[in-house]
Amino acid sequence: MSRETSTSSAAAEFQRLVDIVARLRAPDGCPWDREQTIDTLKPYVLEETYEVLEAIDAHDHIALCEELGDFLFEAVFLAQLEREAGHFSIADAVEQVADKLVRRHPHVFGRDAGEPALETPDQVRTRWEDVKASEQKGKTAPKTLLSGVPDGLPALLRAYQIGVRAGSVGFDWQRAADVVAKIQEEVDEVREAAAADTKDTERVEEEVGDLLFAIANLARKLGVEPETALRKANAKFARRFTAMEGRITGAGRRMADLTADEWDVEWERAKK
Repeated sequence: MSRETSTSSAAAEFQRLVDIVARLRAPDGCPWDREQTIDTLKPYVLEETYEVLEAIDAHDHIALCEELGDFLFEAVFLAQLEREAGHFSIADAVEQVADKLVRRHPHVFGRDAGEPALETPDQVRTRWEDVKASEQKGKTAPKTLLSGVPDGLPALLRAYQIGVRAGSVGFDWQRAADVVAKIQEEVDEVREAAAADTKDTERVEEEVGDLLFAIANLARKLGVEPETALRKANAKFARRFTAMEGRITGAGRRMADLTADEWDVEWERAKK
C-alpha cells in the first residue's frame, strides 16, 4: 500500500467508490443494497464509527486504513440514497463541508483579505463560534450555541462537547482544580441522596448525572477526551477480569464462591 496518494489519485478512487455504490443500487444490482434506507443504515454507521475509534485507540494504522474506508462507504451509501430521492448528492455534501471549512478558517484562508492570524486553539474555537453565529443570522430558526451538539452522541461525549461550547464564550471554570472541588461537591450530594432513609430514585439519578457531567468537564480541562478515556478503562477492566476468570475457573472453582478477601487477592494478581 502506498503511503502517499496524489490528489488526482484520491479523487479517482473516490469516484470509483461512488460508481460502485451506484451500481450496487441499480435495478440489476445487489438485492440487499437495493432494500436499504437511510434508517436501516443507522446501526451500520454507528458500528463503523466505533470500529474507527477502536482502531485509533489501538494505534493500529492498518486497521484504521480499512475502517476509514468502511466509514467512507457508509457516507457515500447514504448520499446515494438521498440522490435517488432527489435531495442531494455526495458532491453537494463534499462541497458544503469544503466551503464551511474555508469560511470558518478565515485566519488561514482569509489572510489576503486582512484577516489576522490566530495563535492559540482557544482563539480558533472562539472565532469558529463567531463565524457560526454570523451564518445563522437571518435564518428562520437560528441555532443556539449548544444546539449544534447532536442529541444522539454518547452522553459522556455530549457532556464534553457541551462544555467545549460553553467554554468557548467564557462560561467555564478557571482551573482544573475548581472542577475537582465541584466533583467533590457532587460526590457529597450523591452520598447524601443514597443515604436517605427513604430512597428517592429520581434524586439519586439526578445527582449521579451531575457527578458524571462534572467528571466529563474535568477531563476537558485536563485535555482528555472522556469517551476515549472510559473506553480504555473499560478495556483494562475487561482484560483484568478475564484474566481472573481464567485463573479461577482453571483451578476448578466457581467465581461466585470467592470471598471478598479472595477477590481482592485475585484482582491484585490481575493488575500485576
